[in-house]
Amino acid sequence: MLYLVATPIGNLKDISLRALEVLNAVELIASEDTRKTGLLLKHFDIKKPQVSFHAYNEQQTVSRLIQMLEDGKDVALVTNAGTPGISDPGYSLVRAAADHGLEVSAIPGPAAVILAATLSALPLHSFTFRGFPPHKANARRKFLSADVESPYTLVYYESPYRLKAFLEDALAVFGDRQASISNDLTKKFETTYRGCLSELKQKMENETIRGEYTVVIAGKPEK
Repeated sequence: MLYLVATPIGNLKDISLRALEVLNAVELIASEDTRKTGLLLKHFDIKKPQVSFHAYNEQQTVSRLIQMLEDGKDVALVTNAGTPGISDPGYSLVRAAADHGLEVSAIPGPAAVILAATLSALPLHSFTFRGFPPHKANARRKFLSADVESPYTLVYYESPYRLKAFLEDALAVFGDRQASISNDLTKKFETTYRGCLSELKQKMENETIRGEYTVVIAGKPEK
């Protein structure tokens, strides 16, 4: 069985009992970063072997893990934080397991996209998760423009190095829509700022930018 195990995005108390049970039971843990997962395992006194599984070795490692699963082994997949496969490695392994007729189970838990969306105070009857935008300005604006006409709330991840540029481009593409910015979710200094994009852009000019951010932007307003 392949288990997709969600892990805390900040507060270790958010680990689920099922996640701990599975991590204690499997034969192998496939980790995006074995060092970071090692700290998590040590905290909960879990002693299991790990194999590195990240964006740069994903394709090579899939065949090894599929062979283990076909041999009847139980494998857990974890990422640095949050739910595997959501803007993190995982899709290729799940796809391969499904193609081979192997069982896959997901152990639910934290995901920044859901937490930030619910904190945004924007409509969530339907929303679109867009992940990380392109790094370069022209590509980023083109990426954002694809959703200009969408009436649904939009959710993006962004790094601290490009947050200000992203907000500038979002304001240029979408106009001054309502939005929110969340950072350090579930941690001691968790913050969520709400307002129009111009206000948030100005707010970030005076903030220390660090850690990953989740930006939620209102859909196109009804006329």
